[in-house]
Amino acid sequence: MTFEEFIARAQDTVTVRKVYGEPFEKDGMTVIPAARVMGGGGGGTGTDEQGQTGEGGGWGVNARPAGAYVIRDGQISWRPAVDANTVIVAVAAVAVAALVAGVLRRRG
Repeated sequence: MTFEEFIARAQDTVTVRKVYGEPFEKDGMTVIPAARVMGGGGGGTGTDEQGQTGEGGGWGVNARPAGAYVIRDGQISWRPAVDANTVIVAVAAVAVAALVAGVLRRRG
């Protein structure tokens, strides 16, 4: 694969087609799933002392559910996705802060 082909493939990875899923209908409503998609990459070409050329690159993508648009009776609403890991981390952080505050209060 050439560097130009690599870049073309990388650009195709983060497109609106990857952000919004195919709409589907259920129980008289239309659901359009959505995701947060982020990507980054880099690459380059070079020539060594013997005149040999080379090229290379790397690419990474992170996609997470964001929620869904729900269309029912001509009304559209946004239903956010709940990330259980984020909720658990937030609850743990609050618990640790409360424990630290309790210990500091007893000392003071």
